[in-house]
Amino acid sequence: MSGPRVVIADDQAFVRIGFRMILGSGGVEVVGEAADGAEAVTAVRDLRPDVVLMDIRMPGMDGLEACRRIVREPGDCRVLMLTTFDLDRYVYEALAAGASGFLLKDVTPEHLVAAVRLIETGDALLAPSITRRLVERFASGVSVPAVHRDLAALTPREREVLTLVGSGRSNSEIAGHLTLSEATVKTHVARIFAKLELRDRAQAVVLAYETGLVTPGA
Repeated sequence: MSGPRVVIADDQAFVRIGFRMILGSGGVEVVGEAADGAEAVTAVRDLRPDVVLMDIRMPGMDGLEACRRIVREPGDCRVLMLTTFDLDRYVYEALAAGASGFLLKDVTPEHLVAAVRLIETGDALLAPSITRRLVERFASGVSVPAVHRDLAALTPREREVLTLVGSGRSNSEIAGHLTLSEATVKTHVARIFAKLELRDRAQAVVLAYETGLVTPGA
């Protein structure tokens, strides 16, 4: 099975070169580069990559707006946001805009390659504990209804699983907490994604906070 096809979007050429070298040495094909958000959107339309490594802060169209446009494009391209600080105030917005996760720019080569492969599958967030801390910090400022009508489609068990996903638990941790097999948890997660039209766990975390299933600091 071939690896993911990647576009790197960053306004700094040396960052793009470094990431290209790292991904290439890890067997990941870099099919294009972009120096700003507009170029990233064009690259996705022309090249149809599986993953975009997207810097949040770029001149012109920034990574947030590019992310919003990319996730509306046909296909299933996933956006992995790059940030300098793990509590960058834009990261929650990026997740809400449809990003599948985020990485710090000082990520190790091994983690970068693993993260790109993981994001392609939509299987898990890259760093649930960091993402949970991030969302807890910013989600309280989002004005949304306490309960989303789509949650009515979930069974009680599925709501329970979604709550645990929203708290940053992995499938194995959820299985242990609910005394279920990991395969059963994966089935529940897949059904939740299908019913709520979620792309991945990043969107599930955002939804869990925005619907009140998980509350900041809980």
